[in-house]
Amino acid sequence: MPDAETIWLFCLAATALIVIPGPAVLYIVAQSVGQGRRAGLVSASGVASGGLVHVIGAAIGISGLLLSSATLFSIVKFVGAGYLIYLGARRLLGLEASALVAPTGGRSRRQLYRDGAVVNILNPKTALFFYAFLPQFLDPGRGSVALQAVVLGTLFVAIALVSDSLWALASGSAASWLKARPIAATVERWVTGTVLIGLGTAAALTGAHRSK
Repeated sequence: MPDAETIWLFCLAATALIVIPGPAVLYIVAQSVGQGRRAGLVSASGVASGGLVHVIGAAIGISGLLLSSATLFSIVKFVGAGYLIYLGARRLLGLEASALVAPTGGRSRRQLYRDGAVVNILNPKTALFFYAFLPQFLDPGRGSVALQAVVLGTLFVAIALVSDSLWALASGSAASWLKARPIAATVERWVTGTVLIGLGTAAALTGAHRSK
């Protein structure tokens, strides 16, 4: 098990990284603004579940395999980037209903949860954290490395869930103000769609010259 000092240092470092908005936070904010705080919270729980997939992957050693293979790294990166671009395109084309116009429309809770999990599973930022940053806090001299990875990874997911939930609540509260203004739906659609596509494009270009 990690010692207390390691856990505190890890939590501080993780918090510093988590508060920087990434694709998962943007997805949560978009759903919370579009369908309300509950939708944002459901999306946040899906994102947390996606984070647990990375925890398991790091624990069983996928981290080393992924980082040692430029091909696998590229697959994860481009699939994740493509999914973000897909979500953004649907927004721009008006294929995703906005609650700013139709409060009863939009994704079901199951879809919100599923898409949140997929966004984070294929999120290059999350993958690189678990496969590059987390190992720095693992000490073979303190017992099972896999168990240490699970403990620290679960702490990271818990911290991220709290942060993501706050994003959902804050953006959901702002949505109430936006719903009273007809132009808000158009602005919301173009802003969220454009930013999602921009993030997907940036993710695809990030690390393009990574070597084996």
